[in-house]
Amino acid sequence: MRAYLDHNATAPLRAEARGAMIAAMDLVGNPSSVHAEGRAAKAAIERARAQVSASFGADGADVIFTSGATESAALAMAGRGLQVSDIEHEAVSAWGDVILKADEEGRVTDLDPKISALQLANSETGVIQDLPQGLALSDMTQAFGKIAVAFNWSGSEMALISAHKLGGPKGIGALVVKRGTDIAAQLKGGGQEMGRRAGTENLPAIAGFGAAAEAAARDLANGEWQRVETLRDLLEARIEDGAPGTIFAGKGAQRLPNTSCMITPGWKGETQVMQMDLAGFAISAGSACSSGKVRASRVLRAMGYDDTAAGSAIRVSLGLENTEDEVLRFAESWLAKHRKFAPCGAA
Repeated sequence: MRAYLDHNATAPLRAEARGAMIAAMDLVGNPSSVHAEGRAAKAAIERARAQVSASFGADGADVIFTSGATESAALAMAGRGLQVSDIEHEAVSAWGDVILKADEEGRVTDLDPKISALQLANSETGVIQDLPQGLALSDMTQAFGKIAVAFNWSGSEMALISAHKLGGPKGIGALVVKRGTDIAAQLKGGGQEMGRRAGTENLPAIAGFGAAAEAAARDLANGEWQRVETLRDLLEARIEDGAPGTIFAGKGAQRLPNTSCMITPGWKGETQVMQMDLAGFAISAGSACSSGKVRASRVLRAMGYDDTAAGSAIRVSLGLENTEDEVLRFAESWLAKHRKFAPCGAA
C-alpha cells in the first residue's frame, strides 16, 4: 500500500473543497454580469473571499484571487526591488535582489523590513521565521493551514497564499494586502478583483479555496497538527536511532509540524526519491518546483551546506491523513536502503 508523504508539494483535495467546487460548477452566470445568474456567481466568490479572509486572520484586508502564489508574487513584487535571500521560493527570489543571508539554521535576521520579502516557513526545511513589523512581503504559502497565522498580526504589508497546500484545488491562490496598499495590475483588460487582476474569475477553484481554508482552520484549532508533529518526531527518532549520521536540516530552529529535511552526504536525493517511490512512498528532494532539476538545493547551500550535502537531501512532509504505521514503514524501508546504498561513513 502506497503512502503519500509529500504534502508540502501539494495536499490531497479535501472533501469540503470538492463539494464546494461541484456546487460552483452549476452556477452558470459570469460573476461580472448584473443579472440574477451573475449575481449568484459573484456571491459565491465573495463567500469564498470571506472564508479565506477569516481563516487567514485578514479581516479588513484585501484578498485578491490569482492563479496561485507564483502569480501573487509577481503581482506583489513587480517594480518594487525588494531584498530577498536564497531560502525564498524561486517565485519570490526571481523578482527580488538576492542579498540577504541565512544562518546555519535557515533563519534570516539582518534585513530592512520595509524593503524586504521574508517567507514565514520554508518549504524544504520547515524552518519558521520571526517576521519583523513593517515587512513588505511574506510568502506564507507553506505556513497557512499548518500553524496559527493571522495576517493582521503578522507585521507584513502583503502575503502570498495558495489553495493546494492546504487541501484546496491547484491553480488558485491569493495576494493578501493591507487595505490601501498600492498594487499595480499585471493582467489588464477588466475590473475584476478590485481592478488589480483582470480576467473572468475561476469560480469553481475559488469556491474550493474558500471551503478548504475554512476546513483547514477548523482542523488547526482542533489540534490536528499536533498529532502530525508527534509523527514527524517519531520518524526522526527512528531514523536517528538507525542511521545516527543523518543530518536534519534546521532541526535546531522552530519548524513546521510536518516537515523533515534529511541529509545523507553522498547519497543523492534524486536516487533516494526514486528508491522510495519504488518501495511505495511519495517523497521529494526539495521544492516541487525545483526538485526535477539535477542540482544542489539553493536553500541548503544558503544555510552553509556544501554541494555534496545539499544534493543529498530528501524532504518528508506529512499530512493529516498519515498514520503511525505509514511513518514507521517508511523509516524501516529507508533504513534498509540506507544500509545498502548509503556511502561508507554516512551511517
